[in-house]
Amino acid sequence: MRSIKVEGLNIPWTALTFGCLQIAPSKEWGDVCSVEEADRVVKTALEGGIMAFDTAESYGDGESERRLGKALDSRKNDVLIISKIRPDAGLTLEAYQSRLEGTLKALGRDYVDVYLVHWPGMYLDTMENTGKMCDIMAALKESGKARTVGISNFQAKDIGLMADAASLFTVNQIPYNLLQREYEGEHLKQCEKASIGYMACSPSARGLLAGRFDEEALKAPARREYKLYRQHSIDDSQDVRHTVQEIAQEINTAPINVALAWVIQQKNITTAVVGARKVDQVKEFCAAGDITLTSDQLDRLNKESALFHSWSGKRV
Repeated sequence: MRSIKVEGLNIPWTALTFGCLQIAPSKEWGDVCSVEEADRVVKTALEGGIMAFDTAESYGDGESERRLGKALDSRKNDVLIISKIRPDAGLTLEAYQSRLEGTLKALGRDYVDVYLVHWPGMYLDTMENTGKMCDIMAALKESGKARTVGISNFQAKDIGLMADAASLFTVNQIPYNLLQREYEGEHLKQCEKASIGYMACSPSARGLLAGRFDEEALKAPARREYKLYRQHSIDDSQDVRHTVQEIAQEINTAPINVALAWVIQQKNITTAVVGARKVDQVKEFCAAGDITLTSDQLDRLNKESALFHSWSGKRV
């Protein structure tokens, strides 16, 4: 699987990062993954060449971190582990240190490779508070308990509040796929200026671009509440999905791998974060890390994506 070297990390970051939201109970996916299933999918991701794992203290109230640490077992220091702190922590070094210690205890590890601030929200809506957060994250990085630091779901205005401190952060985890591209434009310019790469989550539009329309798939709150799974978006995205399927047939792979490969080949992408709770799905999408789409295939996908966004924009 392709990978890139990221400053501050001693392990190359693979093109795919395994997302660990689904391996623990959550409001987004429900309580549908057992401890045994979690163990199997994490090990399957490793066997498939994925060497980066994304979790958070808020995923199952720490249960995702605990299950990930247990599943990785003796391999936990051979991979990159990314976790996140909720922004409701008090803006003091002691509060952030306490949260990080909780994450490390759950993982059974002495450090995380990348520690992200999960959301800016109302807690980081001023330059003063954002400055405090930047100072705290710099201190955590200096301590060695977070090898590098990043942000998640920060928009251009949030990055602007950081001023010169923005370059402290390695990545910004944001939703990005053929049907969801709002983090282009000014957001992308701000991140490129500060050398902040994108961790693209929801690269398959929560399974929509993989053709997940079965009854079980549609039960998940993460899909029922997702704008791209609303009927008008499903209708509007038909041509994009058809092109994805067409290219998948041409290169003899699954549609999800075309959707992931498109993301990986876009500007400023460090990695694409993709999760699952089924072994077969993990085995399937691991192949995306070795796929390179041709310029013609990219052009066809971009054309249909642009048409989708033009229709979607008219509905707003």
